[in-house]
Amino acid sequence: MREKALRMVEETVPSHPNLMAAVRHVAGMLGMSPETLRVWHRRREVDAGKRPGVPTDVAEENARLKRENAERRKANEILRAASVFFAKELDRPSRR
Repeated sequence: MREKALRMVEETVPSHPNLMAAVRHVAGMLGMSPETLRVWHRRREVDAGKRPGVPTDVAEENARLKRENAERRKANEILRAASVFFAKELDRPSRR
Protein backbone atom coordinates (compact mmCIF):
# COMPACT_ATOMS: atom_id res chain seq x y z
CA MET A 1 0.00 0.00 0.00
CA ARG A 2 2.84 2.37 0.86
CA GLU A 3 4.44 2.06 -2.57
CA LYS A 4 1.11 2.50 -4.33
CA ALA A 5 0.28 5.60 -2.27
CA LEU A 6 3.69 7.15 -2.91
CA ARG A 7 3.41 6.42 -6.63
CA MET A 8 0.00 8.11 -6.65
CA VAL A 9 1.44 11.19 -4.91
CA GLU A 10 4.23 11.44 -7.47
CA GLU A 11 1.73 11.17 -10.32
CA THR A 12 -0.63 13.72 -8.73
CA VAL A 13 1.91 16.44 -7.78
CA PRO A 14 1.94 18.12 -11.24
CA SER A 15 -1.81 18.73 -11.12
CA HIS A 16 -1.73 20.36 -7.66
CA PRO A 17 -0.27 23.69 -6.51
CA ASN A 18 2.12 22.03 -4.02
CA LEU A 19 3.14 18.69 -2.53
CA MET A 20 0.83 18.94 0.50
CA ALA A 21 -2.21 19.50 -1.71
CA ALA A 22 -1.31 16.35 -3.64
CA VAL A 23 -0.70 14.45 -0.39
CA ARG A 24 -4.09 15.53 1.03
CA HIS A 25 -5.84 14.55 -2.21
CA VAL A 26 -4.27 11.08 -2.36
CA ALA A 27 -4.72 10.50 1.39
CA GLY A 28 -8.41 11.34 1.05
CA MET A 29 -8.78 8.93 -1.86
CA LEU A 30 -7.10 6.13 0.11
CA GLY A 31 -8.80 6.91 3.42
CA MET A 32 -5.58 7.49 5.30
CA SER A 33 -3.99 10.29 7.28
CA PRO A 34 -2.25 12.95 5.20
CA GLU A 35 0.47 13.13 7.86
CA THR A 36 1.28 9.44 7.43
CA LEU A 37 1.57 9.86 3.70
CA ARG A 38 3.70 13.00 4.12
CA VAL A 39 6.09 11.16 6.47
CA TRP A 40 6.35 8.25 4.02
CA HIS A 41 7.14 10.69 1.22
CA ARG A 42 9.79 12.46 3.28
CA ARG A 43 11.38 9.12 4.30
CA ARG A 44 11.51 8.05 0.65
CA GLU A 45 13.27 11.31 -0.28
CA VAL A 46 15.82 10.87 2.53
CA ASP A 47 16.46 7.26 1.49
CA ALA A 48 16.93 8.37 -2.13
CA GLY A 49 19.39 11.09 -1.11
CA LYS A 50 17.13 13.90 -2.32
CA ARG A 51 16.70 15.31 1.19
CA PRO A 52 19.19 15.51 4.07
CA GLY A 53 18.72 13.04 6.87
CA VAL A 54 19.65 9.58 8.07
CA PRO A 55 18.57 6.87 5.60
CA THR A 56 16.43 4.04 6.94
CA ASP A 57 19.12 1.36 6.53
CA VAL A 58 21.65 3.45 8.46
CA ALA A 59 19.13 4.17 11.24
CA GLU A 60 18.30 0.45 11.52
CA GLU A 61 21.99 -0.46 11.65
CA ASN A 62 22.60 2.16 14.36
CA ALA A 63 19.70 0.78 16.42
CA ARG A 64 21.02 -2.77 16.03
CA LEU A 65 24.51 -1.72 17.11
CA LYS A 66 23.12 0.14 20.13
CA ARG A 67 21.22 -2.99 21.19
CA GLU A 68 24.37 -5.09 20.81
CA ASN A 69 26.39 -2.61 22.86
CA ALA A 70 23.77 -2.67 25.62
CA GLU A 71 23.87 -6.48 25.67
CA ARG A 72 27.67 -6.44 25.86
CA ARG A 73 27.63 -3.93 28.71
CA LYS A 74 25.25 -6.18 30.67
CA ALA A 75 27.43 -9.21 29.97
CA ASN A 76 30.52 -7.30 31.12
CA GLU A 77 28.77 -6.29 34.36
CA ILE A 78 27.86 -9.91 35.02
CA LEU A 79 31.41 -11.06 34.30
CA ARG A 80 32.86 -8.35 36.59
CA ALA A 81 30.51 -9.35 39.41
CA ALA A 82 31.40 -13.02 38.92
CA SER A 83 35.13 -12.30 38.93
CA VAL A 84 34.77 -10.33 42.19
CA PHE A 85 32.79 -13.18 43.72
CA PHE A 86 35.32 -15.83 42.69
CA ALA A 87 38.27 -13.68 43.72
CA LYS A 88 36.76 -13.46 47.22
CA GLU A 89 36.27 -17.23 47.26
CA LEU A 90 39.93 -17.75 46.39
CA ASP A 91 41.07 -15.38 49.14
CA ARG A 92 39.19 -17.31 51.86
CA PRO A 93 41.23 -19.75 53.87
CA SER A 94 40.20 -23.29 53.23
CA ARG A 95 38.52 -25.28 55.98
CA ARG A 96 40.35 -28.52 55.43
